[in-house]
Amino acid sequence: MKMRKSLAFQDLDSIPEELVTREGESLQEIDLTHNKISDLRFLLDFPQLTCLVLDHNSIESHVKIAAAPNLQTLWVNHNKIKNLGLFISTLCKSCPNLKYLSMMNNEAAPSYFNGGTYQQYADYRHFVIAHFPKLEMLDDKKIEDSERSEAKRIYGRKTSTSRQKSSRKKSET
Repeated sequence: MKMRKSLAFQDLDSIPEELVTREGESLQEIDLTHNKISDLRFLLDFPQLTCLVLDHNSIESHVKIAAAPNLQTLWVNHNKIKNLGLFISTLCKSCPNLKYLSMMNNEAAPSYFNGGTYQQYADYRHFVIAHFPKLEMLDDKKIEDSERSEAKRIYGRKTSTSRQKSSRKKSET
């Protein structure tokens, strides 16, 4: 049986110490919706955590995130994430096994609902998908094989293009 805890609507800016000492080692799911959480280093205290809901908090692009290799589901809808590259690079280092990520209603996640164009939405999806090979769902939409291929084509090429350029320069000398 999964160990779950809801601390939604508690006006918290950090995790209560008694939760860490009583349930930290065994807790698998935490709902922290509608709080003031801005730092994710507390993940260190929850090694079994697989699901974390942080909708309507104070998460920003430069958030500190502790390593959470077991985390598979992360919802950060309605936060203050503006810089997609910074947030995703931090997240993929700390949470490499994400399968479900939802970032709706953040400036870094453009959509029709927050004034983004279709092209911005597609670019956002491709960028995130390229960084998380195990991701199955992004926001409210399943990731299709064709979308994954396009993400790899667009963002997987960066390294090889720079290698090709440096190879050309070496062969020209």
